[in-house]
Amino acid sequence: MTLPKLVGINHVALEVGDIEEALTFYSSIFQFELRGKTDTMAFIDMGDQFLALSESDGTSEDNHRHFGLVVDDKDRVRKNLEQNQVAILSGPFLDFKDPWGNRIQVVDYRDIQFTKTRKVLKAMGLDELKKSEKALQELRDKKMID
Repeated sequence: MTLPKLVGINHVALEVGDIEEALTFYSSIFQFELRGKTDTMAFIDMGDQFLALSESDGTSEDNHRHFGLVVDDKDRVRKNLEQNQVAILSGPFLDFKDPWGNRIQVVDYRDIQFTKTRKVLKAMGLDELKKSEKALQELRDKKMID
């Protein structure tokens, strides 16, 4: 029997204490469009993926579990975090926690293997975004590009 292959992540769901507060918090750090919203859920569009925020009163802080958000400008995110007085966690990456204890790691699209098609990038207004040579070499080593 052949097992199905993992292809990617469609969405990540985070528990937050209040949807409106969460949208205010995340909009102070990132630019985004809402894909949809209910009284207890909000869906932040990321092109062909999304971040789901789910209101819950049972949230617990994550110290090591985390997920990585890919951005077009990691340095600008760092400045936004500092301007909004959001603590940046110590370590080699740009990690922070939202007010509900969700740990988020920010990575720059240029520096990682994760790749969107040119058509998706263009639709997102990011068609000028280019990969670093290191990321390109990682993709070549895996025979994912020529």
